[in-house]
Amino acid sequence: MEHAMGLYEAPFNSIKSGRKTVEVRLYDEKRRKLGLGDIIRFTKLPDSKETVTVEVIELNKYPTFKELYESIPARDFDAVGSSIDERVERIHHIYTPKEEEKWGTLAIAIKLC
Repeated sequence: MEHAMGLYEAPFNSIKSGRKTVEVRLYDEKRRKLGLGDIIRFTKLPDSKETVTVEVIELNKYPTFKELYESIPARDFDAVGSSIDERVERIHHIYTPKEEEKWGTLAIAIKLC
């Protein structure tokens, strides 16, 4: 199955270069449809003219972003040098703590196609 998701420039470029191998999302209705072997086509935001395609190789659910970031090495997010608290604060600009509490979180391990 193929899925479409948007990514801002920095994480998009990290995935495209192969440095970022884990994408973080809410475990919401859209992400509950993901399965191993599925394809995700990421579109670079805001211009939507560039895409990168990856395969889902692992899915790991966590109650909170903090627990997710504590369980996975920073290098997998291309985030070496940033603290767990900094990463949680950044993701809370995208997803609110209320959404996090409602849905939980998902680490999507990927490889370039």
